[in-house]
Amino acid sequence: MTETREVDLLIAGQGAAAFAAGLYAARYQMDVAIAAEQFGGETAIGGMIENYPGTGDIDGFELMMKFKEQVDALEVPTLNSNVVGAKKDGERFRVELQDGTIVNALSVILAVGRERRKLNLPNEEEWTGNGVSYCSTCDAPLYRNKQAAGVVGGGNAAVEGAILLAKYAETVYLIYRGEKLFRPEPILLKVLEKTENVKVLLETEVSELVGSDEAGLTGVKLNRPFEGNDELILDGLFIEAGADPRLEIPNQLGLELNPDTNEVHVDRMQKTNVPGIYAAGDLTDGTDLKQTITAASQGAISALSAYTYVMEHPSKLGEEVEPVAASAD
Repeated sequence: MTETREVDLLIAGQGAAAFAAGLYAARYQMDVAIAAEQFGGETAIGGMIENYPGTGDIDGFELMMKFKEQVDALEVPTLNSNVVGAKKDGERFRVELQDGTIVNALSVILAVGRERRKLNLPNEEEWTGNGVSYCSTCDAPLYRNKQAAGVVGGGNAAVEGAILLAKYAETVYLIYRGEKLFRPEPILLKVLEKTENVKVLLETEVSELVGSDEAGLTGVKLNRPFEGNDELILDGLFIEAGADPRLEIPNQLGLELNPDTNEVHVDRMQKTNVPGIYAAGDLTDGTDLKQTITAASQGAISALSAYTYVMEHPSKLGEEVEPVAASAD
């Protein structure tokens, strides 16, 4: 039998934006549920994090567990199933989960993030956080005084990552399959040219990841030799080939996209063009800084917006939500 739930707010996602939204929504005394299959989002698989305020060095998975513990303490239910369908149904949104559960929600926060473009090589997933990373901004400081790191990609993110890594690692290899880098900003190219410890390998691809389950990644094999060798010994590999917003549900709901970035367009309160629908985190064009701290802040803001919206509409029980000071922290 299909389970049906009635809530004031459904949050799609289980990352920083989703948990922050759940925390604030619960404090606003909303009837809220979180739905997603994968725990922790990008933060949980990002390895060691050194730049989240107040935590010092902390593993991303552990940080997300702390987020979840706060939400669990407020008895916010987590439905371990992805949202696969959503549509407007009268005054509510009818949301379908992969396990068949139907959630009727007065408001929805989408915090489903992005899908990282991968090399799709054996051991790539297994060694993520153990030598393989998708975020130079997050993990570059971990390679301080390391011998060598590699960056795969040819756009802005890859060039920025190589320049940043060059401040920590002795040698950085920027590996790109094209004949020239893919339209990075001119100022980045100038900085790259002056960064002597970055070696640019064009028309080159990573064909194999080298390492073991115990040691993680220790190097890569290339499709063509570099300086007479088709294998590079690396302490880490950063895959900066871009990421695509998860747009299946936004498209079903008719959400406006940013024509330049293909991200869900939001205003400063994380509102989309559809009343009652909010978006937070890497899915959105709210900021170019795709970090745990910005995702969490957007989640908190989106919860305030959803709370305000629900206050102006009948709750699922036909009663008003008890007002809570918006500045509560």
